[in-house]
Amino acid sequence: MRIHDLPPGQRRRSRPCDKLAMLLLLAAAMPLAAAAEGTPPDIAALTGHYACLSCHGMVHKQVGPGFAQIAERYRSDAEAPARLADRLRNGSVGAWGRVIMPRQPRMTSEESLRLARWVLSQPSP
Repeated sequence: MRIHDLPPGQRRRSRPCDKLAMLLLLAAAMPLAAAAEGTPPDIAALTGHYACLSCHGMVHKQVGPGFAQIAERYRSDAEAPARLADRLRNGSVGAWGRVIMPRQPRMTSEESLRLARWVLSQPSP
């Protein structure tokens, strides 16, 4: 049900605190947008859709390791793209301590491989 579907007496008006909450949410999202600046549009769409930047920073650890840290660890591993793609789809625990990487069951194999290759292409921190 949308607000326009409600009778006029039941419609809720916007309050100043609603506007403040929206401004705070936008301000909180700005660092994420700035961190992803320069990211190819298709990768930015995937990281946004799967909320990757909710846990991973571009360079440093947030909840999980930063993308640059992941790239640094696996840079010389030829099998890393396939292994990381699998971890994106199926999740993992223990690779970076006790932090759980949740599985992404709706992510396709092709999407996970594209993301894994992009993560591994990040410069050293």
